[in-house]
Amino acid sequence: MLALNSTSIFVPPQNPKPFSFSRVSSFIFRAFSKFPGDSDSDDSPGEITGRRSNYSGVKLEETVDVKTGKLRLDSWVSSRINGISRARVQSSIRSGLVSVNGRVTDKVSHTVKGGDKVNCTIADLKPLRAEPEDIPLDIVYEDDHVLVVNKPAHMVVHPAPGNATGTLVSGILHHCSLPTVSFPGEEVLSDVEDDSHDELNLFSTDQSPYGVDSSVVCEPSVRPGIVHRLDKGTSGLLVVAKTEQSLANLAEQFKKHTIKRVYVSITCGVPTSVSGRIDIPIGRDSNNRIRMIAIPGSHKGGRARNAASRYKVIEKLAGGGSALVEWRLETGRTHQIRAHAKYLGIPLLGDEVYGGTKNMALSLLQPKTHPRSHGKLSQLISGIERPCLHALTLGFRHPYTGENIHFTRLPPADFAEVLSELRAISTEKVL
Repeated sequence: MLALNSTSIFVPPQNPKPFSFSRVSSFIFRAFSKFPGDSDSDDSPGEITGRRSNYSGVKLEETVDVKTGKLRLDSWVSSRINGISRARVQSSIRSGLVSVNGRVTDKVSHTVKGGDKVNCTIADLKPLRAEPEDIPLDIVYEDDHVLVVNKPAHMVVHPAPGNATGTLVSGILHHCSLPTVSFPGEEVLSDVEDDSHDELNLFSTDQSPYGVDSSVVCEPSVRPGIVHRLDKGTSGLLVVAKTEQSLANLAEQFKKHTIKRVYVSITCGVPTSVSGRIDIPIGRDSNNRIRMIAIPGSHKGGRARNAASRYKVIEKLAGGGSALVEWRLETGRTHQIRAHAKYLGIPLLGDEVYGGTKNMALSLLQPKTHPRSHGKLSQLISGIERPCLHALTLGFRHPYTGENIHFTRLPPADFAEVLSELRAISTEKVL
């Protein structure tokens, strides 16, 4: 039984060793691209080969359907190119790459109507740069091969449009005395358009995610091996490879789903069954491109991908208006826990994107609690600034020694405070 109020959880002794720059100076990657909707993925490059590219240079020449009413130009173009972000379309419009009835317009809110002829070319992605920054890092373990870090909530793992500084990668570059690096801009999916993701796939020097010469994608750069990723709002444990050998080894472990990952969350409500396995494919929500959705049944023409999660209720909180839930991932998909939690009807507390809104939380908590606690509950819920999700445990086979190692870090203060306040109302341990 997992007890988050314990201070005696075993963590293997740390054995930090001096970092050797020479060991990573040749750690060079041409391709460092992620895919629309694949940030939470553990998939291998082979599973992704053949997917659509990053949309650069894609052309659209189309007449607006006469049955279509008046629409914003950016909205209409986004609807005609499957999977592209509106932010990317807006950038193309502002760059003068879109014309309506033969006239170039740089106004994203330009209105189009039935019969209008639209010509659009999608702009190239702008390169992103990661600058070394002296950012405090909670390093749980480090040797010459790997580094395990406890990421705080609100920190983006690596630079993305709108999050150029203050990233985990920038902190690691400084910690490891590595230079500034550049890599392509990216299509992304997260809590806000063009933000960060959950997990990442890396490719070796001779591989490209699209089956083409990776030199077309970007120039060589030196960078730490971010093998997986956590959402900006998610706190917890993350492993970083410090050598190419370690990167390849860890990537293979992720591919085979042998990495042990345990998450804990605080949910809105309690699931009907206190434990279970969810085996429901996940794909992009066609009604909201910053969100994924669990799609029962078929893989919907390939747009949904298999996803499996195991969950267990640890405690029922506040009269059953909330719960502390443990999650173990069998696969890694974009926002997998968040999408599966929503599918179960228990969105994560604080997860506005997936239904865990303040109103939703209070509508479940208030009927199950005494009126005298409602004021305090409202204050507590209004202060939650991120999804209550924490990567509690991380275990893997050391890429050099072959030893199985695991690490555990309790949730940070904001998570612990919410849990403590809900426990104070009432708690029921689930056996």
